[in-house]
Amino acid sequence: MKKIYRYTSMVALAAVLASCSTVPLSGRRQLSLVSDEQIQEQAAVAYKEFLNSSSTKVVTGTSNAALVKNVGNRIASAVNQYLAAEGLAQQYNFNWEFNLVESSDVNAWCMPGGKVAVYTGILPFTANEAGLATVMGHEIAHAIARHSMEQMSNQYAMQVGAQVLGVATAGKSSIVQGLLNNAYGIGGQLALLKYSRNNESEADQLGLIFMAMAGYSPESAVGFWERMASAKAANSTPEFLSTHPSDARRINDIKKLIPTAMKYYKR
Repeated sequence: MKKIYRYTSMVALAAVLASCSTVPLSGRRQLSLVSDEQIQEQAAVAYKEFLNSSSTKVVTGTSNAALVKNVGNRIASAVNQYLAAEGLAQQYNFNWEFNLVESSDVNAWCMPGGKVAVYTGILPFTANEAGLATVMGHEIAHAIARHSMEQMSNQYAMQVGAQVLGVATAGKSSIVQGLLNNAYGIGGQLALLKYSRNNESEADQLGLIFMAMAGYSPESAVGFWERMASAKAANSTPEFLSTHPSDARRINDIKKLIPTAMKYYKR
């Protein structure tokens, strides 16, 4: 029995090592047990349903709507250039979309595949173009770092248990489909995954670099997060900050990351 257990453990370890991917820029290894392509396809369906929902009001024809698209495309272009230079372009076949949504919620998000929504409720805190770039760079970083895939992989590993680490993968498609439906609310209200604090910190790191690549000074990020911290102190925690690190820690960490991000800054 001990020999079988030892052999199973070795197979499990080998499966985990073979099922890992690397996050661009940070170099962190992450669990990768579900198809990123499948996630992107499902996310595209969920995003379309969200935009077409009777409860969603997409803002068009305003200066703020144009700004969201301009900032988003500027960051996406910089990210695409970076990925191409690193030979990673084929791994990120994103079809970018950027929309401003009328909502009092202080929130923004980017689904896998580059589907971005910015809520009007966060605009008073972005305050300017660089502040908006801070938010969008952070959310785009979640997609580039494949945090949704990582979270689903972790959930998948927990659900399937030993099978996911062994040879047997029967029922994988149905399990992954269930995870996708729960994450993106196909046929219902959109419910994005909540990322871990480590994922949030990594998105801060990559987001600073992405905004710098797009020509926005990373130093502008400090002001945005300070405004968000003030809002959090005065009211209940905004959805945008619900699973994030503490304000003091985040701002302090961002200040430490700025010198590195500035190396990518293109004025």
